[in-house]
Amino acid sequence: MTLKVQGEQRGEWTVLRVVGELDIATSPGVRQRVHDAVADGRRHLVLDLSEVLFCDSSGVGVLVAARRLMRSCAGELRLILPAQGAEDGSHVNRVLAALGVRRLFDCYPDLQAAAGETGTPLSA
Repeated sequence: MTLKVQGEQRGEWTVLRVVGELDIATSPGVRQRVHDAVADGRRHLVLDLSEVLFCDSSGVGVLVAARRLMRSCAGELRLILPAQGAEDGSHVNRVLAALGVRRLFDCYPDLQAAAGETGTPLSA
């Protein structure tokens, strides 16, 4: 399966919707899109990972690096990790929790909550 990354603006938030498998072959593309957003002056970034079917350690590395990059430029990163998503629940949510890094991220159940004032982060 390939990876698709689609971008859109929601107010002050740049939303990157990631669909497919986030692995060693595809994670550099996501990393580049995050860097491109920062280079364009975007400081509020949402990564919608609700349609990611698989995530390996390189994918987790991209997420950690994105968090570090956003913090270094006084930006903010939010992840969309629904309890149910993709085919059988949010794979990325389970991977981050298993590795003990889920708590590093502000996670939301959907785009409305992540890009708006209506939602609060999901607990780790």
